[in-house]
Amino acid sequence: MVSDGALTLALDTSAAHCAAALLSGDRLLDARAEDMGRGQAERLMPLIEEMLADAGVAWRDLDRIGVGIGPGNFTGIRISVSAARGLALALDIPAIGVSGFDAISHGVSGAHLPVLPAPRGMLYARPEGGAAQLMQPGEADATGLALAQLPPPAKLAEAIARVAAATPTPPPAPAPLYVKPADAAPSRDAPPVMLD
Repeated sequence: MVSDGALTLALDTSAAHCAAALLSGDRLLDARAEDMGRGQAERLMPLIEEMLADAGVAWRDLDRIGVGIGPGNFTGIRISVSAARGLALALDIPAIGVSGFDAISHGVSGAHLPVLPAPRGMLYARPEGGAAQLMQPGEADATGLALAQLPPPAKLAEAIARVAAATPTPPPAPAPLYVKPADAAPSRDAPPVMLD
C-alpha cells in the first residue's frame, strides 16, 4: 500500500468510455467518466488534466498510476495502457496494470465469479485461481457463484486506483490482457518493397 497521502491516478478506456480517478492515500479526490464509442485517444489526456487541475494537483505530484488492462475493447485498452506507460516513464513513477477482474473483485466478499461483457453475447470470466476465459452466460450461471459485474465507469476507475494503490511492489510495465485474438486479421498480401 502506498503511504498516506500518496497520489494514485487511475485511467481506463477498456470499453465505450473514458474514465479516470485520483486517490490521496485511501481518500478519493475525484472520479469522472464520459461515455463515448470513439475519441478516447483524443479525450483521455484533457480529461485527466481537468481532473488534476480541479484537485489542485500537478503531474509531478503523482506517485503511481493504475491502468485498466482489460479484457475489453482491443483499441481502447491499447490507448490507456500506452498513455499510462508513457506517463510513468516521463514522471519516473510506477504504472500498475489492473485487470477488469481484479477491479470488479475489489471489495467484494464471498465466493463470486467476476465477469465482463464480451463480443457476440459471451462473457469474459475468471474463476478464482483460474485463467481468464470466454463463457456463454449459461455456463457462468451454472457455476453457482454470484456473478460480479462491471460497475459504472467512474466506479471502475476508482477500483483500479484502489487496487493499484494497494499493490505493494509494482510489477513489470502494464500490458493489455487479451482473452481472445483481435477480430481483425492481418493482411495476407505481401508487404510492399521498401526502396532506398
